[in-house]
Amino acid sequence: MEKHHYNVDITWREDRKGMMCSPELAEGNSHSANCIEVATPPEFPKGMPNIWSPEHLFTASVSSCLMTTFLAIAENSKLEFSGFSCKSKGVLERVDGKYAMTEVILEPTVTIKDEKDRERAERILQKSEAACLISNSIKSKITMEVTIKVEG
Repeated sequence: MEKHHYNVDITWREDRKGMMCSPELAEGNSHSANCIEVATPPEFPKGMPNIWSPEHLFTASVSSCLMTTFLAIAENSKLEFSGFSCKSKGVLERVDGKYAMTEVILEPTVTIKDEKDRERAERILQKSEAACLISNSIKSKITMEVTIKVEG
């Protein structure tokens, strides 16, 4: 596969807050329609509540990568499922005097149509976590607590 590039532009607005946009995501839309307001989280001095932070985005990138990887592997494996959701928690700690996202805890739930697919769904989730390019690109520990539900 050839190299791919993903562009993100950040513009400071005020206080500890800015706007994050991507020119690729603006095609056919107004540029601001695909922008996200970002800020320092409230745990830090002058942090702002209720706005996406780098820490939230880091955690979201791991979680959303798990989902998109799962969807691809499940489709290729012809797994019949009716639902996917994932709660995730990023852990920020001081390590050797520096802040670091040390762990991301993923809690995916897959709803399958038939009990006979339970083990296969679990294997596909494990493969998805191992193949997730974001998980493979970071130093943080990834922990996964899987739930498989049967429809109905």
